Amino acid sequence: MSDLLSMVFTADFLGSVIRMSTPILFVALAALVGSKADVLCIAYEGIMLFAAFGGVVGSAYTGTVTGGLLLGLLLGMILIGIFAYFVLYLHTRPLLIGLALNILGSAGTVFGLYMLTGSKANSTKLGSLTFPELHIPLIEDIPVLGTVLSGHNILTYVAFLSIFIVHVFIYRTGLGLRIRAVGESPKAAASLGIDVNRTKFIALLISGVLASMGGIFLSMAYLPYFTRDMTAGRGFIGIAAESLGGGKPLLTGIWILIFGAADAIGNLAQSFRLPSQFAQMAPYLTTLIGLVLINVFREKKKVNR
Repeated sequence: MSDLLSMVFTADFLGSVIRMSTPILFVALAALVGSKADVLCIAYEGIMLFAAFGGVVGSAYTGTVTGGLLLGLLLGMILIGIFAYFVLYLHTRPLLIGLALNILGSAGTVFGLYMLTGSKANSTKLGSLTFPELHIPLIEDIPVLGTVLSGHNILTYVAFLSIFIVHVFIYRTGLGLRIRAVGESPKAAASLGIDVNRTKFIALLISGVLASMGGIFLSMAYLPYFTRDMTAGRGFIGIAAESLGGGKPLLTGIWILIFGAADAIGNLAQSFRLPSQFAQMAPYLTTLIGLVLINVFREKKKVNR
């Protein structure tokens, strides 16, 4: 155990925390934008899978990273568009259509993978491309700090920059104000001439872009190929992180780092011959503990009032 703890407090471990936090961060920010419009979307697993698959296929067939990015975003946007149309205009229950799209994401990507490669496991035969790593001048030469902050994939920096972008968007722009208005009081917003469904649709499209970026990261940065069900529950963990963060981008970012640390510890534990199931359950166990602690804190706060 002492050896495990000694490996935790290292620059390499902190760097891995940042890397593993990236896809969850994208999804958590997507869930945050959707929650501000008062729409619970649980289809992020399916969206991420389609985006990850699209990224690999697009980059393989166009020979460019940009092609992968565009196709990944397109497929993710199609799924979130389907979700938004069914929920906002056909008044389908978000839970039901969300589950359906997650199943479609899992099965549809495997079917597409088999049609293109003849394999149901991974896309290594396609020879797809990956996004480059970014080495920050000056910072990369600083001991420890350079290892932690420099040398990550460019999408990792986009993800953490998105925390501040989303914060500014939600609280400092007219569209962000309208999104919060329709989420808090649709009738009041409608009385001011705001098209409630249109605003919610736009919010969901923005959340779809963010979730798609998380999927693209998985297949074009975290791994250099697509594997079946490679999201591994990250969509749900992102939703939980947004809930624990209370809908605040900065606090959500802190929780994401906690989840990333749990994921990194789980993977590190495998080098000490601990069961692989420990790595798989670490993020979910952290989610449960976090939810319990937050609820206890909220209850105590209510009692003190």
